Amino acid sequence: MKEHQRLVFGGWHGRAQDVEHRALLGLCFSPRFRAERCSVFQAIVRVVMTLCLMAGSLTCHGQQMINGRKSLVFENSSARVVVDLSGGAIGDFRFKGEDTNPLNWATPKAGDTAVRGFGHFLCLDRWGPPSEAEGSRGMPYHGEAANVEWRLLRDATTRESFVEGEMAAKLPMAGLSIRRTVRMSATSPVFSIREEIKNEGALGRIYNAVQHPTVGPPFLTEDTLVDCNGRRGFAQGGTLPTPEEPSSFWPQALNLDGQAVNLRHLTSDPNPNVVSYAIDDSIGWVTAATPSLGLLIGYVWKTSDYPWVSLWRDVRDDKPAARGLEFGTTGLHQPFPILVKKGRIWDRQLFEHLDAGETISKSYTAFLLKIPKDFTGVGSIKAAGGRLLIRERTSGEGRLWSMDATGLLPD
Repeated sequence: MKEHQRLVFGGWHGRAQDVEHRALLGLCFSPRFRAERCSVFQAIVRVVMTLCLMAGSLTCHGQQMINGRKSLVFENSSARVVVDLSGGAIGDFRFKGEDTNPLNWATPKAGDTAVRGFGHFLCLDRWGPPSEAEGSRGMPYHGEAANVEWRLLRDATTRESFVEGEMAAKLPMAGLSIRRTVRMSATSPVFSIREEIKNEGALGRIYNAVQHPTVGPPFLTEDTLVDCNGRRGFAQGGTLPTPEEPSSFWPQALNLDGQAVNLRHLTSDPNPNVVSYAIDDSIGWVTAATPSLGLLIGYVWKTSDYPWVSLWRDVRDDKPAARGLEFGTTGLHQPFPILVKKGRIWDRQLFEHLDAGETISKSYTAFLLKIPKDFTGVGSIKAAGGRLLIRERTSGEGRLWSMDATGLLPD
């Protein structure tokens, strides 16, 4: 039996042992064949390079270990997002090739694998402290969502012009489960989150869901500007029956001495510490911008999902240490017994009800924006035609930035 030869990419493997094979070998190394083979090779290279360029905007994504922690990583041609699986936090959102991560708050050090919240985490099934009885039975502050392991349902994969991934978690004490879909643009520094919350119990129950993004140094400085479209607000810490009084209007808040404070700024005094504002528009938004770094991070959502925006501030060594850009279903930072007794503030609910077996979905969009050093803040954000329109805060019309967010805006 003749020994058969195999043609492999780049040449022959083996030896020609008969006349037929020697003839074929001579043909394959003839000038004509070499030219044709070169043309074929060049065509293949062109096809491969084209495919790489098409996919180049969606690279380096999927489950990875980040500083020893299991994470789901999304990266396109302009930005990178890292979602932690030990607590579900969005711990990193930055422009590709740049060092500044606005969500650098309480970030675990390398080797720290503890399950906990940092950066942007989810407060579920509550915002704030449990009741004394609940706490004695193990219910953590801000609920279980940031204190349990999340499991990967679908690794980051390219779907149409996006990259998507799914993760989920169960909250055993609360009797809830959550399924999260992360979708990132192919090209823009924009991603969206859709979360489906299900009551796994046999009885209905009340709950709250609050997104807890927090910015920290080095992004956070004394010149960082925080803006939002909250309207009427109040500082946390008041007592029943009127914890919402005295009230104020954005961007003003009242400190413990009753003095007005402009919450757009933070220098060395964090008083008032947490202030919550009701939103009158159909779309809510909040941003933090540091002009000296040329960087802005922002969030957009439907107020039917999250009717409140809450801002908290922390100072360490007389310097800004944290600014929370929170938005959620409640504006009162208290245990459920107090929320039930109060009921509503300014005709807005302070909690939601989820019936037995019921599932509700909520979503939001996050984005980064490069800004000039003379940037004066955000005056308005609108979503139209699949684009985010960010208008600068000035006494006149202000500069306008338009960003592609097709398929990523709250539906």
